Amino acid sequence: MPFGLLKYGLNSEYPAQHHFSPATELKKHYDVVIIGAGGHGTGIAYHLAKYHGITNVAVLEKSYLGSGNTARNTAVIRSNYLTEEGVTFYRESVKLWQDLSNEFNYNVMMENRGQLTLAHSDAAIRSFRWRAEVNQHMGVRSELIDRQQIAEMVPNLNMSEDSRFPIMAGLWHADGATARHDAVAWGYAKGACERGVELHQLTEVEDIEVTGGRVTAVKTNRGRIECGCVVQAVAGASSVVAKMAGIPLPIHSYPLQAMVTQPYKPILTPHVSSPHLHVYTHQTSRGEFVIGGGSDPYPLYNTRATLDQRESLTAAALELFPFLAQARMLRQWAGTTDMTPDYSPIMGLSPVENYYLDAGWGTWGFKATPICGKTMAELVATKKVPEIIKPFELERFYKFEQINEAGATAASH
Repeated sequence: MPFGLLKYGLNSEYPAQHHFSPATELKKHYDVVIIGAGGHGTGIAYHLAKYHGITNVAVLEKSYLGSGNTARNTAVIRSNYLTEEGVTFYRESVKLWQDLSNEFNYNVMMENRGQLTLAHSDAAIRSFRWRAEVNQHMGVRSELIDRQQIAEMVPNLNMSEDSRFPIMAGLWHADGATARHDAVAWGYAKGACERGVELHQLTEVEDIEVTGGRVTAVKTNRGRIECGCVVQAVAGASSVVAKMAGIPLPIHSYPLQAMVTQPYKPILTPHVSSPHLHVYTHQTSRGEFVIGGGSDPYPLYNTRATLDQRESLTAAALELFPFLAQARMLRQWAGTTDMTPDYSPIMGLSPVENYYLDAGWGTWGFKATPICGKTMAELVATKKVPEIIKPFELERFYKFEQINEAGATAASH
């Protein structure tokens, strides 16, 4: 092994293969154009190439690979939602997560940690009991646990009955996990590029040409591309890009901020959240404490961090874990969440015949990455909407068939 590394390092020609397709000129035509090179966009491209043999695909990214919400989230994976449609969808995504590293031979550093959501009121306990019943009915491991079980599970948690909002019970979700967010986009992109998909970074979509109810071309800052169909997977910019195709979406975008401390020795295993306090936290494999909360209270497309949110997140985190008072903040960041009225995504067909939507993810996007790649690729390849995503069609807002997942957030918005 040491001699192999030495030979590799002293080789006059770089022997390793490129992870991604090298920068090239855009072709005049692609069968599929995917707008957005995050986990969803690259996942769709990967599945199109590997499982459907569609490789004349261009993935367009206005910045760099995974630079959007894929790189600006807290990497939480779970399936403990409220509705049968939501639980079924995210349950299948968690199953795919379990084998994702083997799927494309790239380590996404997934860790099964479990998630503990805290109840500070009788109303929250009633809600958690109902939620646990729905989860168990759909084959998802969730259960209501008491104060003693919580104290044994998380010894460092403040269980004092004299605190401002005492902890009364918790919803334990054994399937909760975390993963390395950027590795997911890298793994999917690598697998897609190896099969002939083209990744075009620093390529911004400026307009979408629609003729006779169909997309005919996409205009970018690097030129015009004719295409067979377009898939939109741009997270916080969903309403902006869809508007180019003449599609109004019921989406408002809000900043979602998070921060992380300097590394410490491992002392916290599960992901702990309190919707009442608008905060959640977990410790990464590197020892950092990730702290996040609810979205900012006003629409904005900017991904800037604010002192106000840092202060509110810090105050809430200290109520749960007073020992973090000595922790030094390492960095703070924000993503842009695309929120729908019912807090569920918009997936599938659009009013434009060959334009497909992967939007409205709010704070759910990262955990849905594998199932989105699989189902959206199936839709594009077969022109048939997979049963599992039919409930999330855009038409539900015109039929008054919303799927209310507002209460399933780790930190209320």
